[in-house]
Amino acid sequence: MGDTRWLTEDEQRTWRSFLTASRLLWDRIERQLQQGTGLPHAYYEILVRLSEAPEGVLRMSTLATSSTSSRSRLSHAVTRMEEAGLVRRRPHPTDKRGQLAELTEAGWDQLRAAAPGHVEEVRSSLFDLLTPDEQAVLRTISDKLAAHLHDGPLWPATGDGAPDSDPPGAP
Repeated sequence: MGDTRWLTEDEQRTWRSFLTASRLLWDRIERQLQQGTGLPHAYYEILVRLSEAPEGVLRMSTLATSSTSSRSRLSHAVTRMEEAGLVRRRPHPTDKRGQLAELTEAGWDQLRAAAPGHVEEVRSSLFDLLTPDEQAVLRTISDKLAAHLHDGPLWPATGDGAPDSDPPGAP
């Protein structure tokens, strides 16, 4: 135990403050989404990532990586979302091992319905409390942590969805 790099008193206070704030923020965000739309945050995040992908389509492995989810956890979530008609899975056109997740029209509708309340909760719970300079520091710290804790970019999710049709609701 002589090699343990114990936290200083100030580091301990910082860690506990970060941990408490993170938990409280995520609990509030999750509660708003569940009460407002019935969607867990993980499902909302999948809808967002698909909505921002070219033509609403991403390879399942890319979706898992970008949402920091295991492939099995993502597959389970997508199965539930398929049952609700929010997404559909289809084979990758050029990779027999790959599958694509595609946002359906119902998924677009659910996202459009959920987004205003979610964004307001994020704004009122986080951004309204911080000055622009504090927001910049938070982003710098968050980017640094994400880069250290995860291999590869997380946002935006991009991949070789190779869509072969227009997305639902396309002009």
